[in-house]
Amino acid sequence: MAQGFSVWLLVILALVAANLPFLNQRLLAVVPLKRHKKNFAARLGELAFWYVVVGLVGRGMEASAGQVHPQGWQFYVITAALFVTLAFPGFVYRYLARHGV
Repeated sequence: MAQGFSVWLLVILALVAANLPFLNQRLLAVVPLKRHKKNFAARLGELAFWYVVVGLVGRGMEASAGQVHPQGWQFYVITAALFVTLAFPGFVYRYLARHGV
């Protein structure tokens, strides 16, 4: 896989995964809940879960391309901030947009 393609694939995966908690009422987009709505804490927990999943996919892509570069805490803080920024459209749709008005 070309390096440029894998980077864009990872960015698109991160965009989809960051918005997944806000666009559905299922736990991890698979398990239906008995309650009708997920609360905000559950959505944040899912967001953290998807951040780890996307990070592991990115690490796997890096390992398949060559040697994995060790990262410090700064890398994880910046990528978490980017992941939260990518989740903004889903957050706006769920909490700020008017539905059915």
